[in-house]
Amino acid sequence: MLQNYLKIAWRGLRKNRGFSFINILGLAVGMAVAMLIGIWVWDELTFDRFYQNEANLYRVMLNRTANGETTTQPNGPLPLGDVLRNEIPEIRRVTESLNTNMRAEAGLKVGDKKLVRKGQNVGSEFFSMFDLPMVYGSPATALKELNSIILTEQTAESLFGKTDPLGKTVRLNDNFDLNVTAVLKKLPGNTAWDFDFIVPFSHLEANTPWMQSSRTNWNNNIIEYLVELHPNANRAAVDSKLKGIIKRHNPESIFEAFLHPVERWHLYGEFKNGKNTGGFIRYVRLFAMVGLAVLLIACINFMNLATARSEKRAKEVGVRKAVGSFRSQLIGQFLSESMLIAGLALVLALALVLVFLPVFNGITQKQLTFPWQLSGFWLLTLGFTVITGALAGSYPAFYLSSFNAVRVLKGSVRVGRNANWPRKVLVVVQFTGCIAFIISAILVYQQIQYAKNRPVGYNPDRLLTVALTNDLNRNYDAVRNELLRSGAVENVTKASSPATTITGDTRVDWAGKAPDEIMRLNLIGASPDYLETMGIKLKSGRNFYPNNADSTAVILNEAAVRAMRLKEPLNQEMTMVWNPGRKLHVIGVVENSIIESPYTPVNPLMLLPSQPFESYLIFRLAPHLNSAEALARIEPVFQQFNPAYPFDYQFVNDDYNRKFKQEELVGKLAGVFAVLAVFIACLGLFGLAASLAEQRTKEVGIRKVLGASVVSLWGLLSREFVGLVLIACLLASPVAAYVLSNWLNQFDYRIGLKIWVFALSGGLAILIALLTVSFQSIKAALMNPVKSLRSE
Repeated sequence: MLQNYLKIAWRGLRKNRGFSFINILGLAVGMAVAMLIGIWVWDELTFDRFYQNEANLYRVMLNRTANGETTTQPNGPLPLGDVLRNEIPEIRRVTESLNTNMRAEAGLKVGDKKLVRKGQNVGSEFFSMFDLPMVYGSPATALKELNSIILTEQTAESLFGKTDPLGKTVRLNDNFDLNVTAVLKKLPGNTAWDFDFIVPFSHLEANTPWMQSSRTNWNNNIIEYLVELHPNANRAAVDSKLKGIIKRHNPESIFEAFLHPVERWHLYGEFKNGKNTGGFIRYVRLFAMVGLAVLLIACINFMNLATARSEKRAKEVGVRKAVGSFRSQLIGQFLSESMLIAGLALVLALALVLVFLPVFNGITQKQLTFPWQLSGFWLLTLGFTVITGALAGSYPAFYLSSFNAVRVLKGSVRVGRNANWPRKVLVVVQFTGCIAFIISAILVYQQIQYAKNRPVGYNPDRLLTVALTNDLNRNYDAVRNELLRSGAVENVTKASSPATTITGDTRVDWAGKAPDEIMRLNLIGASPDYLETMGIKLKSGRNFYPNNADSTAVILNEAAVRAMRLKEPLNQEMTMVWNPGRKLHVIGVVENSIIESPYTPVNPLMLLPSQPFESYLIFRLAPHLNSAEALARIEPVFQQFNPAYPFDYQFVNDDYNRKFKQEELVGKLAGVFAVLAVFIACLGLFGLAASLAEQRTKEVGIRKVLGASVVSLWGLLSREFVGLVLIACLLASPVAAYVLSNWLNQFDYRIGLKIWVFALSGGLAILIALLTVSFQSIKAALMNPVKSLRSE
């Protein structure tokens, strides 16, 4: 029986190839979109979820209350590590974590091979806590030697080729020779760890004098601490012990510690006023709902087209019943046909996913793979296919199979126009989703452009950053002179922070400070050329004198002047809390510049004259040369004074644009899904228009005989669909406004909701719908009335 059902269904598909193609393609595209989003969502939800003792792993976070608000950071003071180990028995293991040499990247050298890679300093218990797989070496011994280095598989291959590198030497930052003690397998794409090599934290501490002195300094927050609790430990109890632990050792501290579980690092990394308010999880949920919405649009298409075509088969039902078919057999026939279409759509959807997964990876900047091995994926996919087929076939199966055979064959039963209202509702729902997608894509794009066009307060054009190595720092004056002499560089400076990030801050006191007020300023140590090189405007006062003649001078930005309520900031005296013996005085005020987030207010900032912790060289290329020619001229300068490193640089414009990465991902996905949703809806609309035109063939013929024009007939057949899309516009606008206003509220610097965006989106949807149905409407209107009337 089933074989017979499928044979008849297949014949029906072949007979109506155009309709079958539209139906299968629409459902397949919707299923493919849902699969791609599902793969992406699964990758995000399983971030760092592959450790054996994952449930007991935490990061120690610190809440800091200053400037009238509470902010959260992952870095704590160095002596906190010993306190965690000795004073909290629920903690089983502790490991330090810090970027190598206090910077994200460091130099590796083997023979003539020179690389700049991301490194991490970690404590001796790191691999006992985080069971990362190794190609060579043992987790138990990898970090035991002081002068050891662990490489990732890719870094080891770049330095040593395919050979076993254990026991071989790598030179780090042209200062230390380290022995390779292990090689890690390629890290999964969905992990927060982003390093190319690991060096023991003990090595950093042993070779960094200021780090050794920090063992008793509770004011220098530089270390990230990761802890593992005992299996039966109570996290709430540990949090209560952490709450006052820093103040007990440092009464003046403004920090409170707490635990943040590893499973929440990636998706719940956002804190406001000391509370975990979410993070990237909002986008994961958003796109999970988008995937379901696109799938729903495709399913509505499928059901609409299935019912529209099946109603033409009323006489077939009558004939089958007249020759003895039972209702159950008719239900089985309709359901099997629907299941066949859903099955074919699934096969096409799988093919589309395999073809477009690389493109999707390019958009999301991931390395996602098809989950062939996940049984849950297949069960979910097959279950959905069966449910979709059953739902789409249920209406024709149960409605048409209920017809009385005699009445149908006599022609006294009329289906089609009288049964159109369910399809109208589904079309409205479908286009409501499409219009909401269009509105979202436009507003997300506007928000990104609004933030990008925000005045940054400095000139990022042709501005570059290079990490200051020991050789470059030692020969800074010579390097600066050679760069300027080359004619390819306009200005040169050095600073403690790159142009788009703040790496330090400090707590300050001054005469006008309230007794209970806590004021922290972002801190940048900079040479006298900093303002000119960056293009930051001096609003009042003067710049630093050359040759470190201004050892007690500072420059504030406008935000700092406002936060400190300084009416006459010039010559204002102040001190840093951690060094109260050093009196500072304000010599200048600069305009605000956006160094961190482009979506938030500018933070108070203090510039100090040249400091020993300056880590970055910043220079601007000359305007009369193109970038490639200028870089070719200055590369020999860096090869001369920095021979142990390749010439590695970052354009400030590129660094700044990375701040929009998350929002641009949302914008790209919203745009792509809006186009796909509209495409799917238009496929369905095209099929429905064809079905409606076919049902009204005789009416169109009569109207033409009575003198109706092509334009009037086109309007007659099109206006119904335009009316449905107009209703969808009215429904989509408040829904989109609610969702998008909540999204925009997370930004301090944001656009408002403009009525023209909603009007444009609605007009665009109506135009697309009109163009879609016009083909079928005009085709029906141009048909010869003699032929159309003879057809019945």
